[in-house]
Amino acid sequence: MKTVLVVESEQSVRSRLMPWLNERGWRVLDAPDRQRALALAREHLPALILCDWPSVSNNGLGFCRELEAQSDTAGPRPVIIATGAGNGAEKFSALECGADEYLPKPLNYPLLDQFLARVAGAGTGQSGCQFNGAPEQGGVTRLKFWGVRGSIPAPGTDTVHYGGNTSCVEIRVNDVLIVLDAGTGLRKLGLALIREFRDRPINLNLLITHTHWDHIQGFPFFLPAYDPKNIVAIYGFEGASQGLRSTLCSQMESPYFPISMQQMPGYITIHELKEMSFEVSGVPVKAHFLNHPGICTGYRLFTPGGSIAYLPDVELFRRLRERWKADTKVVPREERQTAPEEDRSLVDFIRGSDLLILDSQYDAAEYDQHVGWGHSCVEDSVAFALHAGVKRLYLFHHDPDHTDEQISRMVARARQMAANRHSDLIVEAAREGSEVLLPAARKA
Repeated sequence: MKTVLVVESEQSVRSRLMPWLNERGWRVLDAPDRQRALALAREHLPALILCDWPSVSNNGLGFCRELEAQSDTAGPRPVIIATGAGNGAEKFSALECGADEYLPKPLNYPLLDQFLARVAGAGTGQSGCQFNGAPEQGGVTRLKFWGVRGSIPAPGTDTVHYGGNTSCVEIRVNDVLIVLDAGTGLRKLGLALIREFRDRPINLNLLITHTHWDHIQGFPFFLPAYDPKNIVAIYGFEGASQGLRSTLCSQMESPYFPISMQQMPGYITIHELKEMSFEVSGVPVKAHFLNHPGICTGYRLFTPGGSIAYLPDVELFRRLRERWKADTKVVPREERQTAPEEDRSLVDFIRGSDLLILDSQYDAAEYDQHVGWGHSCVEDSVAFALHAGVKRLYLFHHDPDHTDEQISRMVARARQMAANRHSDLIVEAAREGSEVLLPAARKA
């Protein structure tokens, strides 16, 4: 039985929450304040702390630091789910201080139930656990977001939480390093790799979905490509050996950039993909062309921790969403026959994915003004993920005009859609700097 520590000053919340946790098989510890919570955490090593953030807001950072210090000697750091009034400042403060999740009050118990299931599965070999426990050696796939924005970088005070860099995702499968797209997030990834590898050579595989600026504009600023000991293998479809090389070179020609691609000292190779199934350094990959202007490809990687599907730019067909009524709990049986062939093919491509990174640039109202632009809305994304039996959905390619608050509201809308259909789908918004660990399933 796992232990949960409840730090809650409101008696009305405690009187409902604690029996609810007991019914789900959790051993519950009760702490009315921060000092008592730290003492109980030191003594009982809870797997989870449900914390009323105003109870520790006068020194939230100190609270998290003391928990971290305790875990150095006492055991793994517990997962922290902060609860509070729901205003943006408090939420961002809690996350920045080290909380793993934030839930506004009154508590959304179905959503809390999803978080409890994730914590209960941590350390049991289930894929899809995203908390800060120590990774298992040799069996963990690690994913990190370096750029999550679409169309153009969007730095500013309103985009600090989710980030303003364009598409770039790092995936580590043991010693294999795979990067999805080369948007402006690639620059910070390059700096991090240089700090990590120091004098050791970097061997990196870069999968390009398409050559729109927001997916390649970070490459000229990727410092590892300027070191002759490093190897950068770039993969793409449809004339990649010439077309992709020409596009990457042209964005670095004078007068646009002071250094040409030919002057990059790193060992750079460009591989034109001919088949829809291939391997990258031993990692199986499948590809699928997407409904987006020009040639655009989605990828699905099969790792020891599960499969990761990456569809950063795609306009899903609307019929799937239009056939879903507000009270529909399952997709109608005839949906598979009536959905457009393109959607059925894409559903089959991602079916059962452990993690799906999906273009969710608009909400439904915005999408009505952007039909044919090659991007999807969050309502379509959730319907699509539910139809395909995906386990975890990351909303991606955030609109450059969307503030952190707008994206958070879109996440809430997406989670409510999943909850209305009694689904176990976990929905997050991709956030720059956030990591996901996918532990390999243990053999019986």
